[in-house]
Amino acid sequence: MVFNFLKGQFIDVIEWTDDTRNTMVYRFERYGNEIKYGAKLTVREGQLAVFVHEGQLADVFEPGMYMLETNNMPIMTSLQHWSHGFNSPFKSEIYFINTRRFAGLKWGTQNPVMLRDPEFGPLRLRAFGSYAVRVQDPVAFMREIVGTDGDFTQEKIGGQIRNIVVQKVSRVLAASGIPALDMAANTKDLSDVIGKAIAPTLSEYGLEMPELYIENISLPPEVEKVLDQRTSMGIVGDLNKFTQFSAAQAMQKAAESGDGGMGAGLGAGMGMGMGMGMAQAMGQSMGGQQAAGPAAPPPPPPPASEQMWHVAENGQTRGPFPQSQLAQHITRDTLVWSEGQSGWQKAGEIAALKHLFPATPPPPPPIG
Repeated sequence: MVFNFLKGQFIDVIEWTDDTRNTMVYRFERYGNEIKYGAKLTVREGQLAVFVHEGQLADVFEPGMYMLETNNMPIMTSLQHWSHGFNSPFKSEIYFINTRRFAGLKWGTQNPVMLRDPEFGPLRLRAFGSYAVRVQDPVAFMREIVGTDGDFTQEKIGGQIRNIVVQKVSRVLAASGIPALDMAANTKDLSDVIGKAIAPTLSEYGLEMPELYIENISLPPEVEKVLDQRTSMGIVGDLNKFTQFSAAQAMQKAAESGDGGMGAGLGAGMGMGMGMGMAQAMGQSMGGQQAAGPAAPPPPPPPASEQMWHVAENGQTRGPFPQSQLAQHITRDTLVWSEGQSGWQKAGEIAALKHLFPATPPPPPPIG
């Protein structure tokens, strides 16, 4: 900090230069001196100056250079009952508020967030990221947070803000309904929702959060392991081809690992065994014949499937019955239906079923 004082009894110049990068509020120390009427106050960009007189918040000065006189200190003039100006020095506490953006602050869920995932069911998630905060209302910030602290840093409020962020993150993630595998593609939208949910609480403290980022949302290690296996199976594709490829790699490594003696014999034996197994599998996949003899004859074709029939009686349907068992369930006048048939028909009228009924003899010849 840089302080410029007038040598003697009164302070003539009031200013503050921050070189800490983490100080949010600094109280200008008078060292027992009084402020001279007409003193020069310098407020730089990214700062506000707040005068506190006898415990009461008085004037707030934005960036600029001011001569401390009654015409630019209306509240102080009212508190002091200065009706016609003053020439005597006065004592007030002066707080410089750093209004720049404090960025790169970290947050993270200490405990996992429980949610119901549409694909995996009940699930535990962890998330972490970063945020930025800055003072929006210096008067509210002084009243609600700073109080009389003369050297207030962002670390003193960082823990409280992190708790607010984590609470809102947990609620938003649990209620989002977004599948866990799709959350990485929706972190921007989730961050916006969380930022809007946090804004009213921070506003009560005189703060705002211009940035909030979700850098990562992670699954439990057990779930990630199963998910990796599932992904690997999808990449492998044809398991037979993958097995052949793995066997070829193992054969090559076994052959290369031999260094003479027993190791070489073992490696060669393993390589020969794997090579024979792979050759046999590849020969079968290519439709070749084994060296031991002619290939076995192909199996007979499966029997043709039997036609199935549905039976309608008394407004209800029964079946389906195979055609070989249909005779015991129907008569000539029974309505039946089978796949490919346009509608219900009497069994006696269907050519494929006529053999199930005995032929009806013609009427007898006339007598005489």
